[in-house]
Amino acid sequence: MAYEVWRWVGFHILIGILLLLDFGVFHRKSRAVSRREAALWSVFWIGLSLLFNVFIYVYEGQQKALEFFTGYLVEKSLSVDNIFVFILIFSYFQVPKKLQHRVLYLGIIGALVLRLALILAGVSLINRFAWLIYLLGIFLAYTGIRLMLRKEEKIAPEKNYLVRWTRKHFDVTEDYHGSRFWIRKAGKLFATPLVLVLIVIETTDLVFALDSIPAIFAITLDPFIVYTSNIFAVLGLRSLHFLIAESLLFFSHLQIGLGLVLFFVGFKMVMGPFFHIPLPISLGVIAGILVASMLTSLIYKK
Repeated sequence: MAYEVWRWVGFHILIGILLLLDFGVFHRKSRAVSRREAALWSVFWIGLSLLFNVFIYVYEGQQKALEFFTGYLVEKSLSVDNIFVFILIFSYFQVPKKLQHRVLYLGIIGALVLRLALILAGVSLINRFAWLIYLLGIFLAYTGIRLMLRKEEKIAPEKNYLVRWTRKHFDVTEDYHGSRFWIRKAGKLFATPLVLVLIVIETTDLVFALDSIPAIFAITLDPFIVYTSNIFAVLGLRSLHFLIAESLLFFSHLQIGLGLVLFFVGFKMVMGPFFHIPLPISLGVIAGILVASMLTSLIYKK
């Protein structure tokens, strides 16, 4: 019981320190992130995730370590789809590059709380109502098919309820005011467009979380493994965003690959009672699909 508590406490202390260093030291001032810096940060976050995977292996064994790595791979690959949408959101609101990192950073803070609540609720419901795992499997298979058939990504921030509510109850400035989210003019409080951008980012992450978290439930129902693999994938999302934002041609077929991954995971959840697919085979299938989609993107660029 003591280890169970301290692994949760220790993980959040680690994440808190990393986020404070990231925001308070390395990105204290708003500035554009270069591709070289984004590449270095991507290597750092991936390396840290693998190091944490070693910790899981040492203290919890090979099975848990394999569950973490598979969950991390699924989350990391699905996060690329988030990036495509984030690019559209930043383009829609014409967010300056030097402000994008700050918005994504605050988005991660919200994701920590949101995903923890969803994961704990999901695990509790599945443990209580085992049949929910089949509904989630069907949902993931359907989502995978829909993702494979999707022709064009569209966003409509003006239809977002929270955006409309904010515009209704607050005056929103036309222009950005540095990295400030709120300003005062003549004693009156105004929201800057960054508030609207953050709202759309957070609600978009909620939609993606509802797709990605059930996918890991097919791998493990250990809430700590599900949560940590989720968070490590999300932590590297910012640097990955700046790294691939200008290289979308290399990911033109990844959407099909992600759809196949979701369909496979959904199939695995539904067919679980009839035949068991060992985790190493699942890992190989998922990795093979992602590699094949990346190679196809390199060969047949859109």
